[in-house]
Amino acid sequence: GHTTGPSLNNDKLYKFAYSAEVYVDRVKASLQKSAGYRISSAVDVNLLWRNPDNDDDQLIKVTIRDVQVENVNERPAAKNIFKGKSTEKIIGKEYLEALQRPMVLELVRGKVKNFYSYQNEPVFTQNIKRGLASLFQLQLHSGAAQEVDISGKCNTTYHVRQDQVTKIKALDSCEIEKQGFTSHNQILDASTKATSATIYVLEDSFIKSIKAEENYVLLLNFRRKTGSKIVSKQRLELKSVQAGPGLIAEKQAANVVKNLDSSYVAVSLVAEPVKSKCKKCPSLSEHWKSIREHMYPEKLSKAEAARSFLSFIQNIRKATKEEILQIIKSENKELLPQIVDAVTSAQTPASLEAILDFLDFKDASTSILQERFLYACGFASHPSEMLLKSLTDKFKGDIANEEIRETLVIVMGALIRKLCDREGCKLPAVMEAKRLILSRLEKAKKDDNVRMYLLALKNALLPEAIPVLLKYAESEEGPISTVAVTALQRYDPSFLTKEVKETMNRIYHQNRKVHEKTVRTAAAAVILNSNPSYMEVKNILLSIGELPLEMTKYMVSMIQDILQFEMPSSKIVRQVLKDMRAPNYERFSKTGSSSAYSGYITRGPDVSSTYSLDILYSGSGILRRSNLNIHIFDRNSELHAIQVVIEAQGLESIIAATPDEGEENLDSFAGMSAILFDVQLRPVTFFEGYSDLMSKMFSATGDLMNVVKGLILLTDHSQEIQLQSGPRASTEFLGGLAIDISGGMEFSLWYRESKTTIKNRVAMFTAGNTEVDSFFVKTGMETTLEVETTLDFISTVQFSQYPFLVCMQMDRAESPFRRYVTKYESLPSGRRYTARRGKAELLAGNEYPLHQENSNMCKKVFGTKSDSSSNWF
Repeated sequence: GHTTGPSLNNDKLYKFAYSAEVYVDRVKASLQKSAGYRISSAVDVNLLWRNPDNDDDQLIKVTIRDVQVENVNERPAAKNIFKGKSTEKIIGKEYLEALQRPMVLELVRGKVKNFYSYQNEPVFTQNIKRGLASLFQLQLHSGAAQEVDISGKCNTTYHVRQDQVTKIKALDSCEIEKQGFTSHNQILDASTKATSATIYVLEDSFIKSIKAEENYVLLLNFRRKTGSKIVSKQRLELKSVQAGPGLIAEKQAANVVKNLDSSYVAVSLVAEPVKSKCKKCPSLSEHWKSIREHMYPEKLSKAEAARSFLSFIQNIRKATKEEILQIIKSENKELLPQIVDAVTSAQTPASLEAILDFLDFKDASTSILQERFLYACGFASHPSEMLLKSLTDKFKGDIANEEIRETLVIVMGALIRKLCDREGCKLPAVMEAKRLILSRLEKAKKDDNVRMYLLALKNALLPEAIPVLLKYAESEEGPISTVAVTALQRYDPSFLTKEVKETMNRIYHQNRKVHEKTVRTAAAAVILNSNPSYMEVKNILLSIGELPLEMTKYMVSMIQDILQFEMPSSKIVRQVLKDMRAPNYERFSKTGSSSAYSGYITRGPDVSSTYSLDILYSGSGILRRSNLNIHIFDRNSELHAIQVVIEAQGLESIIAATPDEGEENLDSFAGMSAILFDVQLRPVTFFEGYSDLMSKMFSATGDLMNVVKGLILLTDHSQEIQLQSGPRASTEFLGGLAIDISGGMEFSLWYRESKTTIKNRVAMFTAGNTEVDSFFVKTGMETTLEVETTLDFISTVQFSQYPFLVCMQMDRAESPFRRYVTKYESLPSGRRYTARRGKAELLAGNEYPLHQENSNMCKKVFGTKSDSSSNWF
């Protein structure tokens, strides 16, 4: 009785019944309706050899017999895919023979020291044997241990009570070759929880029964209701003990094994990765033909476009460079941009080579495809160092179109940040790209070049770029200075040092030079969003009365928004206001039309989203800047989903008004800049210079200018899971967005009004697939979510009187929302069982109230004029 592991009796044959079950279902569902299957068999175990010098070193032979495969839940005959098929027919003769060939385990103190099997055995059957062999590993005293079994090298804890042993395996600690990838932003990703417990009951120092259960729960972070679970159960029960073969007398275990069968080899107990080959899968070009019609530009605001985009990416990921090029080279102009989106989003070495082969940056006529390629790189879910290196090489070469050159460097900035976020800051390609941007910025002479490198830094968010941004923020003119300050706004407050705060205060209070209102208000926002001190807040509040009218109104509105929306700095602002007391309130009651406002779009159990909208006018009623932001956040992270900024300057001459002080010499300009999913895009210009403005004003059709259009891969999560019973499971979550954002500005001199419009049309499709793959049967569950929506933002200004009237409208159209769950079981022959459930609903549209003052103004604006819309120009 001095053994520390289970001990078998000599000359006995232990006969067990074994079963391994797999279930796949929704997280909260009971297992009675799950998809899945059961493999059951008899298992014979006998002792071959015991070490004469150490009782606790034993060789045991384990043989699987009488294998059966069946449904895990009762299915009527018509829905039973195994009906009328023998096990040999289901599994295949060669596999079944391999499965029933005996294996030999060397147990030392209860742990599997060696697992002997056959070298050339199919990996699938070998893994099923490993799953059974791993069950025989246990220790008979409580405590923690690191063990190697089918799941890899894992931390395990044992609890022993008399004849019962419980083994808990910490699956997240298992060291095993991992395959797959995750999305760049946590909100868009999926998370996994995994548990494993095995209960042993012993009798007469050997195993009477084993029950093992392993659970995986996979959830979509932004909607945790959308998820799946895999449950894997194993059972081994002793049925009888009979007289068996005698022991073999030998000194060495290895000799025993060799004499038993010379083809035995010691194999690792850790599972080998394997995937079954797809027998009837369509080729890439066949698949493309089946989805092609959904990919035309006019269909891009439909969920079907996003669905087709995702399935196309999945197929591109399996394709060769040649297959991909064949499609790209044979397609027409209308469909190519969408193909470029998909090929670039696939992010495999083959897809990157194909697209780089196809695109010629020296050819200006294909610049629309070059831009789609670059933006898809910027949105890449798990970019590689190779991708950044390829872009850097292109940037050093000839580029025909100047806008593409700008976009390229701006996207390089986004990739630097994504690679740095994944501990890749020291990679050679990242170091080179950083050096290139910083050194070229230093040498840049033209404003356009300076702006483009600053925008790249606005994406890269490098700590070492902060001093450079400060220099440009304070010493340059409006547009350049604005980019530098808004870049600083994007840093985490922890990076904003004393120098940053001092510079922002100097800009806001104009201590060294006069700055434009747009720059001063942005600097104030940096100060107020990064743990401001008591004095900083007090100085800003004291300054408010001395500002030009509209800026006063804007700053008052910003302070009120901080208080109403309980932003982090609201505590200190309250404190300062309390100490300043009443006499100062008259400085806060200034009239004007500028405003800043934040509110919730959705508040949910998993994620919430907020919008903020701020608008700054010049004293004569002409828009200087409108800024719309949407943020999505959960408990641990946030995502800047959208920002659309429309900026204008020097437009007073159109309505013969006087420019504000310090702004007399500004060129006429209007343009738009956007951030999408944390990536700053290349700004677009509506018009630049007085003559351009005039020609556009008189030819204005009211058509909106496209800012971004395309297909974006947002959620991209792929994971392989080794189940302890032998099969491989895989889970994939893909989320795609078909998006169309456009914007514009129109003037009506007749009605003395201007109108700024931003239209966001979006269709989203998310698909989750969790599958368990045993070579002879697959079972799994597919979940899909789809939604189509439009978010419009319109601001109308009437400047026939002062204070001029401003009406802001933010509307969301009613949105169809559909979700489906499909469970399936299928055989390689194509025989398949599926059960599908779905739900479709219409989410009501919504007019966001913004604030009371705005609602009152809208009544006036729309009450004062009859049908003006038909008389624009």
